[in-house]
Amino acid sequence: MASPFNILAVVQNGRLQYEALLLAASLRATNPGFTGTLYLAEPQKNDLWPRNPAVTDPAIRAALESLGAVFLPFENKVFGHSYPHGNKIEALAHLPEAPFLFLDTDTLITGPLDSIGFDFAYPSASMRREGTWPQIELYGPGYDEIWKSLYDRFGLEFAASLDLSQPDGYWQRYMYFNAGWFFHESPKAFGDRFLTFAREIRDNAPEELVVQELYPWLDQIALPLVIQSLGGGRPTPDLAGLDGDVTCHYRTLPLLYARESDRVVEVLEEVAAQQDLRRLLRDYEPAKVLIYQNRGKKIRTLFDRSNLPRREQVIRQTIKKEGLWLR
Repeated sequence: MASPFNILAVVQNGRLQYEALLLAASLRATNPGFTGTLYLAEPQKNDLWPRNPAVTDPAIRAALESLGAVFLPFENKVFGHSYPHGNKIEALAHLPEAPFLFLDTDTLITGPLDSIGFDFAYPSASMRREGTWPQIELYGPGYDEIWKSLYDRFGLEFAASLDLSQPDGYWQRYMYFNAGWFFHESPKAFGDRFLTFAREIRDNAPEELVVQELYPWLDQIALPLVIQSLGGGRPTPDLAGLDGDVTCHYRTLPLLYARESDRVVEVLEEVAAQQDLRRLLRDYEPAKVLIYQNRGKKIRTLFDRSNLPRREQVIRQTIKKEGLWLR
């Protein structure tokens, strides 16, 4: 590896705790020599949470710790139940100061992390995304006006963010990431900038955003601005293993079985077969039905992975018709 680094993910009770088990187990299975630490940021109950978000099941806590994960408790001061995606923003301030890779909890590690050419001084993020934001209104501002208003707000050079190989007015011309992974050399610097930008957009958005939905897209609206402000940009070819042969941000188990590679399914089912994990994961309905009752194989037969529908919504609807859309 270019340098030792830590991994950060967010864990809460419910779905995320089961995804964290799969993430931690896949990291150990595929990267036994990983020299960093897997930190699981855990929001603590306060007045921003109507219910306790922490992992309260002692068996799950013990299993995660036995897999090498370290719990990182933190208290929300800005976000919380109203915007759980904000956990990834606020948690960064509590991570030890060292290079880090953030991963959404619904991620599997499927290959060697030391094959990825990280340059932690040049932050970047996932390009596995759709054109979810902004949604252009007929008589409202266009992509240029909306994105430029944000770059102007934070004193950033809008023109430098553009991919000029894409047509003017097409969403991929504008730097837009999925927040499923991102990295930098300093969690403090990145986290401070991320929190500042996200809070400003939430509380004092430019007028060009007046008809735009900010939730749940706020983290992905702020992320390209943060990355450019810290000297980064779109991923380089050295990062192809992320969202490739090394990591898989599968999002939901039904989508994993529908569209991911045979290698991803192999890693999922191998780690889920471990006896200690099996006992815990059977309490999670998607895992119980799709993995242990083998119904994931039914989803797999519904799709040609070399010719998937272009829109994710079509995949979801097909799975729902079979009664297998489980989250």
